[in-house]
Amino acid sequence: MKNTIILLLCIVSFSVVAQKKDKTWRPLFNGKDLKGWKQINGKAPYTVENGMIVGTTIADSPNSFLATEETYGDFILELEFKMDDGTNSGIQFRSESKPDYLNGRVFGYQLDIDPSPRKWCGGIYDESRRQWLYPLEYNLPGKAAYRNEQWNTVRIEAIGSSMRTWINGIPCANLSDDMTPKGFIALQVHSIGKDDKPGKHVWFKNINIKTENLQPSPPDNIFVMNLLPNVLTDQEKRNGITLLWDGKSTEGWRGAYKEKFPEKGWEIKDGVLSVLKSAGAESENGGDIVTTNEYGAFDLQFEFKLSEGANSGVKYFVTEAEANKGSAIGLEFQILDDEKHPDAKQGVVGNRTLSSLYDLIPADKNPRGIKKIGEWNQGRVIVYPDNRVEHWLNGYKVIEYKRGSNIYKALVARSKYAQWENFGMAEKGHILLQDHGDNVSFRSIKIKVLN
Repeated sequence: MKNTIILLLCIVSFSVVAQKKDKTWRPLFNGKDLKGWKQINGKAPYTVENGMIVGTTIADSPNSFLATEETYGDFILELEFKMDDGTNSGIQFRSESKPDYLNGRVFGYQLDIDPSPRKWCGGIYDESRRQWLYPLEYNLPGKAAYRNEQWNTVRIEAIGSSMRTWINGIPCANLSDDMTPKGFIALQVHSIGKDDKPGKHVWFKNINIKTENLQPSPPDNIFVMNLLPNVLTDQEKRNGITLLWDGKSTEGWRGAYKEKFPEKGWEIKDGVLSVLKSAGAESENGGDIVTTNEYGAFDLQFEFKLSEGANSGVKYFVTEAEANKGSAIGLEFQILDDEKHPDAKQGVVGNRTLSSLYDLIPADKNPRGIKKIGEWNQGRVIVYPDNRVEHWLNGYKVIEYKRGSNIYKALVARSKYAQWENFGMAEKGHILLQDHGDNVSFRSIKIKVLN
């Protein structure tokens, strides 16, 4: 036993020495002064104390950033940080500040350092741009990584379009995106509210970066938020994700109640599948389209973009057994311009608004998850093997219910679906994209079958 312990200590010592000899790592902070760094935006002071960078919150200041003078594209970054309780920080990467964008305000990717009860520390936020790209609701085990008021280790890997984060060795976020391929790294001191006391601190030390001979960490099994249209990352493939639409053809899809894909009413162009606007009622132009395969328990992801005043939907457990005039029958993730389409004010307590379970359950939308008309949205429907169902919109879970429960049955009984026996209770069904006569676009439609 004693010899084993000695051997392990030798291995650890050798690993530490080997890492120190790895000249591909270099320090971003010399431990003495702020040479190579510059402050942007806010006025919170940054000082050097005992080999650490110390940022201190102050009143009447926007977010402050201590940024590297050098910019970085592909890299692996490691550092340690600690915060006073009740404050907030972040590590910007591939970030920029331009005079013609929000008067020079810092924007770009941020590993969020947030000790609040939601526990999203390690998630990826898009500062001053798209907001949350990878909240830790996507990866619940990652919420346990952060240690409050203690030293925490950070690792960020930005290699090509892949961005991955770790806190204390626990994987937190996995994002694939190419909006900003290069930028500075910055340490944030967050602004404080008018009722918050200034003088809280965040400490950073042992800040090292590697930009050559980059080898990504081995794959893990956490959820991947992939914002690259119509492609799958290697980890998505390992996680069992497949494309429902290939981004270029009608393969895998056909018209509802039809053998072939509609000859009119739908357009495939530049990797986007669109319902074309028509003067008719729902399903009177091209009509709905459905997957050729049927699905039971699954995790469905899709991106959609609304035109002004548009209405559409993504339906699931569509059997085509009902001889319905108009759109085929199924459970529906509502897609709607809530401001301009009158259907938002129909139904009961908003159960026909965006991302709701149409005519049954209203979505509990987070204001941060609402995007402007014309922007791409991330939709998600998860159906678990035990019949629990979730709707997600732009990173936020907005609905949770259980098919076949007494509450579900009561909701169906008072809805427009009461006439259909065992509505929504099929073991399997098709996925459907609705033609409601309005211009709505889709892309990145993918699915994972759950067992």
